[in-house]
Amino acid sequence: MSKHPTLLQQFRSFCFQNNATNLEDAIEYFTVFGGMGWRVDMSKPLDELIEEKVLKNYQYIHGDTTKITRSNPTHHKILTALALGDRREFSAIKKAKVDKSEGENSIDFLIDNNLLSLDKSVELPMKDGDKVSNKLLFVQPFMRFWFATISPNYKGIKAGEFDEFKAKWNHTKQGFSDLIYTQLVMELIQKSYQEDPIVKIGSYWDTLVNIDILAKTKSGKMIAGTCKHTKKKANKSELTKLKEDASKAELKIESFVIYSKNKFSQELKKEKGANVQLFSLKSIGNLLDDLSKDDLLVQKNKKY
Repeated sequence: MSKHPTLLQQFRSFCFQNNATNLEDAIEYFTVFGGMGWRVDMSKPLDELIEEKVLKNYQYIHGDTTKITRSNPTHHKILTALALGDRREFSAIKKAKVDKSEGENSIDFLIDNNLLSLDKSVELPMKDGDKVSNKLLFVQPFMRFWFATISPNYKGIKAGEFDEFKAKWNHTKQGFSDLIYTQLVMELIQKSYQEDPIVKIGSYWDTLVNIDILAKTKSGKMIAGTCKHTKKKANKSELTKLKEDASKAELKIESFVIYSKNKFSQELKKEKGANVQLFSLKSIGNLLDDLSKDDLLVQKNKKY
């Protein structure tokens, strides 16, 4: 089966197709509709578009989705557990309340059918390697949105009653784009290291430590990064914690990256240099350089 387009390819296609002019809005709308090739009018409020394009077309989209999942309830449970959880394979199986073997077979099926992709810790923990679960990513952002918010509330949606969905979505949407931001920052890091290319990038986790971004360059250099998505400025404590986590994980880090959606404190700015990079929301905009019709992906999905 052919490899699915990368997240960056999907994002560039989405932004070109929908003439995205506001980066923050583009990411928010992409988090919901990304990967489907649908035309999205971003002059309309997101919640209005969700009702118009998704809720009112539930039966049709459900039908298309179940052709992939074969209406298998275990697949649906696993997908919802991943969409709403910490993305760890073992915890998703536990949350789905299915047998370990059944859950693992389901995940294999979902990977083989391009709904999920495997996300391994870039470096295995020195002490806890046998205890660390792999994580999983949704290949298309829309499918994560669907299984986080639509599939669990299908009864009301199917009956044309949207209040329960809207209440749960209002609770879920806070921070729902954070994962997409982190994935885009990874793409930005790869673009930034041209002279010493990135050969491996992802996250790091063990039983005690989580590092948002860990990358290795061709020369063997290691880069650790953290992403701050809140409205507060990132301050020096973000860098301090990142260094502490790297030390706990026994990782030899040579460069650090801090991403902040909402600027940086003066104290942190003073740390900026050859070994400390600061990326902002504006920096992510560099991923859309030279956007053209060549970026538009050909999609076979039905248009809604």
